[in-house]
Amino acid sequence: MPVTVLGLFQGASLTRFVRSAVLDVVRLDYVNTARSKGLSERVTIVKHVVRNALIPVVTLVALQIPGIFTGAIVTEQIFRVPGIGSLLISSILANDTPVVMAITFVFSCLVVVFNLVVDLLYGWLDPRISYR
Repeated sequence: MPVTVLGLFQGASLTRFVRSAVLDVVRLDYVNTARSKGLSERVTIVKHVVRNALIPVVTLVALQIPGIFTGAIVTEQIFRVPGIGSLLISSILANDTPVVMAITFVFSCLVVVFNLVVDLLYGWLDPRISYR
């Protein structure tokens, strides 16, 4: 149940954001040019619309994924599910500083790793972005 709560909470805003990004990209000139050159609708959507619409979506996902893990702390307490959130709360209440520091370090590593993955995805989605 907690996974469903966290997923639905993030999924609703992500769906609206994807829809908005795709609608913005579909109206651009290069999409009309691709259609007028005779490309099929499927190729136009996949190669031109989706790849360019995913750039801001990837940014949003990168910011939301660490939030899902930290949101699990509250959700685990509400549903009484044992996990890293319960461990963090019990460690805080017991003044167990090394465990609190370790869990905080894990959460910070998640932020760094997902930002690195997003930077690599930018290079794959948009060929104009290069890393030298």
